Amino acid sequence: MQIKYFQDTDTLLINFNDNEIAETKDLNENILVELDKSGNIVSMTLEHAKNVANIFDLSFQQVAIA
Repeated sequence: MQIKYFQDTDTLLINFNDNEIAETKDLNENILVELDKSGNIVSMTLEHAKNVANIFDLSFQQVAIA
């Protein structure tokens, strides 16, 4: 998984895997989701990221299996 923020365009790109993209869906005017041929998410793009998400408070936490 890769997360990239492009400051010049205020765009956040989240790549979940390297599968081939078969379809792109607009969730709304600022969020695009790309899917593989099985309908699994490949990536998500957030335009105007500062307004859509709190990108400056990004954190990652892996929780152990109990």
